[in-house]
Amino acid sequence: MLDREEILETLRMILVERLDIRTVTLGVSLKDCASSDIDETCERIEEKLLSVGERLVSEAQALEEKYSIPIVNKRVAVTPIASIISPAVRELGEEEAKEAAVRAALALERAAEKLNVDFIGGFSALVEKGFTRGDEALIEAIPQALNSTQRVCSSVNVASTRAGINMDAVLKMGQVVKRASELDYMNCARLVTFANAPGDNPFMAGAFHGEGEGEAALNVGISGPGVVRAVLEKHSEASLGEVAEVIKRTAFKITRVGELIGRELSKRLNVSFGIVDLSLAPTPFPGDSVAKIIEAMGIERCGAPGSVAALALLVDAVKKGGTMATSYVGGLSGAFIPVSEDAGMAEAAREGAVTVDKLLAMTSVCSVGLDMVVLPAKTSASTVAGLIADEAAIGVMNNKTTGVRVLLAGREGERIELGGLLGYAYVMPVSERSCEAFVKRGGRIPSPIHGHRN
Repeated sequence: MLDREEILETLRMILVERLDIRTVTLGVSLKDCASSDIDETCERIEEKLLSVGERLVSEAQALEEKYSIPIVNKRVAVTPIASIISPAVRELGEEEAKEAAVRAALALERAAEKLNVDFIGGFSALVEKGFTRGDEALIEAIPQALNSTQRVCSSVNVASTRAGINMDAVLKMGQVVKRASELDYMNCARLVTFANAPGDNPFMAGAFHGEGEGEAALNVGISGPGVVRAVLEKHSEASLGEVAEVIKRTAFKITRVGELIGRELSKRLNVSFGIVDLSLAPTPFPGDSVAKIIEAMGIERCGAPGSVAALALLVDAVKKGGTMATSYVGGLSGAFIPVSEDAGMAEAAREGAVTVDKLLAMTSVCSVGLDMVVLPAKTSASTVAGLIADEAAIGVMNNKTTGVRVLLAGREGERIELGGLLGYAYVMPVSERSCEAFVKRGGRIPSPIHGHRN
């Protein structure tokens, strides 16, 4: 901090405007845990995680006390489990392989419980070009694995700008979401389907420790939409260019807090400092909302005409300001627009100002995608697959990360209470026109021409 006024400003952000560190996520490589025996693999996974992550929570709590900065979530992310279980399931039948994948999920759950972390991510598969035996086993196991655990998070990457869209995987994930929701719709709060998934994302449910990462790394996810909204309300007469400058300066200050915590915690844990994810992550608390930032710019209700432009301005300014504060930007880095976790977004959905189609348009300029959207329980697997395909197409064509995290519950217009930071949501209508024949064609939608540029 440079002077007394800046210290006081940061304290005001924390005490009044809900600035916090949304997550510190310890990424751990499990590459050396793979074995041809699933019991041995699971034992190695637990031992490795307990060894590397044993001080994560205690050291994070010590930093909270030292700086009086809340760290909301302490999390662990691991190498995509599909690659770790592949040697063990290669010769197994379909049901045995699926059971082996569930056992790996239970090993992650046991480790997470012993470490006392909030979530553990990495029950994941990367299948944008095709499936290995481990990928198939893991995807089939997702509904049962999530239903048997509380802290395990799952993600599957089905598309990339370089590879195109694996429509066989898209259809499988539509079916997985449907089956997982039938067991318990809350399972799907821990499941996301990605295009262009990053391997250093600290946010759940999509966090995993990428194949190119080292032995361990500490990644930080910041927050701060309440801070940005409060600043904008003081500049109600500013031009949009001036608004961008205000957001940029605010993002700089928020990001420096994340950089400070991340670097010190990585030193205490004796692991590499990874990245700061610049994403503004909202909560259900009043004012701590990306929707309210958009409205503070002059949009009567988020979702009205102009909302996409306002969101684009916000995301660009946040990235510019954050990049000045840290050289290690990664993860998703933008602005989240989860419907249930953002009280302003939930109310806009209730009023019909925000629709599924409008959300799709907004995700073309922000991270991540259709996030924490509740659709009617009767929604078909093929309709979910169609939404995944649409979101993947936005990601592939724009060379950005997009994702789909939807829950199937209740009837259109019904309020669904999800609890805690997940907030509440109103069940949103979705087109009942069928896309089943399209998603069942299978194959791979080729990558766009710009996906092959060097």
